[in-house]
Amino acid sequence: MTTGAAHRGATESEAEDDMQCLVIGAGVMGAATAAALARRGVGVTLVEAEPRAASGTSGTSFAWVNANRKPRPDYHDLNAAGVAAHHELARRARDHGRDAAWFHPFGHLEWAVDPRHRAELRTRVGRLMERGYPVRWLTPAEARSREPRLRVPADADVALFPEEAHCDPAALADALLAEAAALGADVRFGARAVGLTERTDGAEAVLASGERLHADRVVCCAGNGTPALLAGLGATVPMVAPARGNAAMGLLAVTAATDSGVRGVVTTDEVNLRPWPGGRLLVQALELDAAADPDAAPDPALGAAFHDRLAAVLAGGPAPGIETVVTGRRVLPADGFTVAGPLDGHPAVYVLVSHSGVTLAPLLGALAAEELDTGRPAALLAGFRPGRFAAGTPFPPVTAARRPGEQ
Repeated sequence: MTTGAAHRGATESEAEDDMQCLVIGAGVMGAATAAALARRGVGVTLVEAEPRAASGTSGTSFAWVNANRKPRPDYHDLNAAGVAAHHELARRARDHGRDAAWFHPFGHLEWAVDPRHRAELRTRVGRLMERGYPVRWLTPAEARSREPRLRVPADADVALFPEEAHCDPAALADALLAEAAALGADVRFGARAVGLTERTDGAEAVLASGERLHADRVVCCAGNGTPALLAGLGATVPMVAPARGNAAMGLLAVTAATDSGVRGVVTTDEVNLRPWPGGRLLVQALELDAAADPDAAPDPALGAAFHDRLAAVLAGGPAPGIETVVTGRRVLPADGFTVAGPLDGHPAVYVLVSHSGVTLAPLLGALAAEELDTGRPAALLAGFRPGRFAAGTPFPPVTAARRPGEQ
């Protein structure tokens, strides 16, 4: 998808009339940022190395829209605002006669039987209730009425998070890029950015082809490619490097087409699942992530392990077979938390990178666009600036024992 030169949109902008932004990456984060900038009338060019959107981490995400396991208050608030932004984005699309088919606001059902999980769930639900986050307890019978195909144990503790959702990242990115292009953004696939340089009047991206693209501001939404892009500036946003079994690696399984009837996200002691396009289910089992290897295809035996866990929670017939198991590389800053804002000492380069990328993309795109357009800092982003990784600043590393999002 390529359009002509970017132009000022109909919305009011407080930036210079000729402001131009270059967005690197067409995952959900880059797509959301490009669309938000274009809505504000900022000139936008987006470059993506792959031939289509959401080809990287966005395409191998469980894509659960939530603020569920975020003990740190400002991170919870950021993610809760991210959930609200998804609902608003879908509502706005429908108001404009567009189908928000990427968004599935059917809630999240969680049950616990294991004593440790049960205790953790009770503590978490109490904390979320105190924060005013939508959650309520269900009886197992109520849970089975809501999701009849689930085998909810009679002695389980069951919580319902009604505002949580799941989304189809590729469809979301496509919709956002189509909106950006309709507003004049130039979206270029097959254009790989390999480095950044600064100029007195902005910044410049160097493409693998040798082409140089200049802009007043460059927004780096390159996920795990972020450190390499920033290296030429002498700057860093440290990331957890994917390695076998570490917190940056995960496995997902996709079932054969099924009439399971499962509507929303389901999490249990041993397996998580949600609907997947084509009548399939997407299955996650965090205990199996120890086998995730960035340098090798998943062991075929993992399909049986996923199937056994799925069969334990589905009722009313045999569980569908596992068609494929895929390895995902999580986008995980070194301390586990989102990074959003201009680089210290490099004001023309703005970085967005987050493990909670699917939940936060519409919100972070909008906040980044507002900051770039107006120059006014967003209060929600105060605790997530790149400057926290300045030389000599200690931070607790994310480990496999401390899963992403549980800070």
